[in-house]
Amino acid sequence: MGVVTHLLLVIGLPLVQISVWAGMSTESKRKIVKEVTKAFEEIGIPKEAVEIIIYEAPKTNWASGGELHSDSERLSKMKVP
Repeated sequence: MGVVTHLLLVIGLPLVQISVWAGMSTESKRKIVKEVTKAFEEIGIPKEAVEIIIYEAPKTNWASGGELHSDSERLSKMKVP
């Protein structure tokens, strides 16, 4: 699964941006949000301070190595959880 994360610190608070293929289930997003938040809590940042944005992009709008993920034989068949 294509997942890219970017961590930005805004006014001293963490803002995590996660990019995934379109179609991820709400349950999978809940799990990601819970675990990312937990990681920050473990280093002393209160969970209320953690901001997370999940961006979804279709495989037709995502490319690696000069090839759209929708055109990749391997990636086009992968299912989003």
